[in-house]
Amino acid sequence: MKLSDLIFSGFNKRVAALHRQTGHILWQWTAPSGRSYVSLLLDGDLLVVSVDGYMYGLDALTGKLRWANDMKGFGMGVTALVSQNGSPSQASVLAASALQAAHQHQHQTTFHSNP
Repeated sequence: MKLSDLIFSGFNKRVAALHRQTGHILWQWTAPSGRSYVSLLLDGDLLVVSVDGYMYGLDALTGKLRWANDMKGFGMGVTALVSQNGSPSQASVLAASALQAAHQHQHQTTFHSNP
């Protein structure tokens, strides 16, 4: 199996690798902490997973946990994941864009409502 044979999906603190031709689940992994939203970044053979403020590094071919980091003090929210070797999931890009638009709208509303 090669990385190019896989598609990754994440939601409800779960991650799955699907075969891109058949859609069959090849492996799945559940985060030990967090509750819901999952952000994914494929960085070479490492699948970086963020779940409610916790970060995990999974072997992309097997789903085995390589490392975990509770990101103490960083809090929770929409996760932006970037690396030189990978690209963010479309869901992360859309969520971050929506959050930025909401902040801009709030700032504009506050700015215009003050005399």
